[in-house]
Amino acid sequence: MMVAVATDSSTPSNEKPRRARRTRMTGAERRQQLLEIGRTLFAAKGFEGTSVEEIAAKAGVSKPVVYEHFGGKEGLYAVVVDREMRRLLDMVTSSLTAGHPRELCEQAAFALLDYIEEYTDGFRILVRDSPIPQSTGSFASLISDIATQVEDILGREFKNRGFDAKLAPLYAQALVGMVALTGQWWLDVRRPKKAEVAAHLVNLAWHGLDGLEPKPRLIGHRKS
Repeated sequence: MMVAVATDSSTPSNEKPRRARRTRMTGAERRQQLLEIGRTLFAAKGFEGTSVEEIAAKAGVSKPVVYEHFGGKEGLYAVVVDREMRRLLDMVTSSLTAGHPRELCEQAAFALLDYIEEYTDGFRILVRDSPIPQSTGSFASLISDIATQVEDILGREFKNRGFDAKLAPLYAQALVGMVALTGQWWLDVRRPKKAEVAAHLVNLAWHGLDGLEPKPRLIGHRKS
């Protein structure tokens, strides 16, 4: 007795199933893919805990491809850090648009907290100690760059109020440092909510310990 064998009517018996054609990435697309993979791994494992082998494996390429684009893990890390530093600096400096000094403090606080919320992996990378500071800078140097922007604003305000403008750099470092360190703490706890954190930061910066408001408020248009 002969037994009928079922065949796939969609594929002739004398033809092999066709494989899906893979789309080849352009050089720019591959570079961006490697940057995104590296960014994720560096945030999770740090520089030392991340290997070129793992980066290449996740990208589905061989190790030489990573070396071709970045010269190695150090080069990839340097580009990732540089991008994140420029992104955070741009977010902070572009946010400083208000005329009232208190609202400027609010804007700066929101900008850093926005960055932490939207680019968490980037912030985790920045607050780690860079293994190659000579090429990427550090979180401390980034904070110094932001403080320089704030320093100009404080300097003008000090002059208008009759204060010693030479002290503006000191106050700029103090204000930006306070926000940055609070941001590092908020990175993991995420409590209280962003707007409340910003309000308390400005409360301390604006009133000092002696004049703290029990329930600080925001005066700018940002409420969340």
